[in-house]
Amino acid sequence: MSARHFLSLMDCTFQELQSLIRRGIELKDLRNRGVVFEPLKNRVLGMLFEKASTRTRLSFEAGMIQLGGQAIFLSPRDTQLGRGEPIGDAAIVMSRMLDGMMIRTFAHSTLTTFAAHSRVPVINGLSDDLHPCQLLADMQTFVEQRGSIAGKTVAWIGDGNNVCNSYIEAAVQFDFQLRVACPEGFEPNPVFVERAAGRLSIVRDPREAVAGAHLVSTDVWTSMGQEQEADQRLALFHPYQVTRALLDQAAPEVLFMHCLPAHRGEEISLDLLDDPRAVAWDQAENRLHVQKALLEFLIDPAYQHA
Repeated sequence: MSARHFLSLMDCTFQELQSLIRRGIELKDLRNRGVVFEPLKNRVLGMLFEKASTRTRLSFEAGMIQLGGQAIFLSPRDTQLGRGEPIGDAAIVMSRMLDGMMIRTFAHSTLTTFAAHSRVPVINGLSDDLHPCQLLADMQTFVEQRGSIAGKTVAWIGDGNNVCNSYIEAAVQFDFQLRVACPEGFEPNPVFVERAAGRLSIVRDPREAVAGAHLVSTDVWTSMGQEQEADQRLALFHPYQVTRALLDQAAPEVLFMHCLPAHRGEEISLDLLDDPRAVAWDQAENRLHVQKALLEFLIDPAYQHA
């Protein structure tokens, strides 16, 4: 039987995604009650980082430890990948020694190539195309605080980047309407837009996107690898800053999310993360819990895949 991978939200059924979120909430409760639960004892996760990370590394490494396993940090600089070893060859060798692999990379093809040669599950910890683990955490946070997101309206403000692409996939899987407000030329990837099946609208005015929304989300204006564009982006995106006044245009029960790190004074106003509608800290913590559910789902052979 071939390994099950998680490179995109579309790699799971809606029922499986729902199960992962429920399980994330259960595992969060176990940890909060101090219950030791170690289904991945003696299992090892490899973690390959081409991009810098705080939340992804902490959540996967701590998650494996809490589940009784271990995680090994790998970077191209410290492995033969940095000296030109083909990613497919590395996948064959690594997957014979590990029980799972998490990769945080630039090109999405790195993930697909690795997965094609791997005998163990591969998880997308972020690529230039998608960030599905972030969306699992976002959906868990919404469910905890507001219940089902089905039929609700979500607004994405800013760059049509990898997180935005994953929001488009989430709109399809979780059945909500997504409005993306971005400057011309910074729309999400047309491949993902085409798959949105009438659940997506792209507008220029952030007030139009936010009007009546139940969830508002944003990200930095300059992602890793785009630093040379920073000055140009600051000018173009200035009208897209999320402020308390902009949130006031949303539904009264709106939640504000940011995948972090945040650049206060740029994509958000200086005080926005202090607003009671902001749940970025809960959202960040939930990376740990829902990814533990994902690790259990993919790596533990005894786990009943719902």
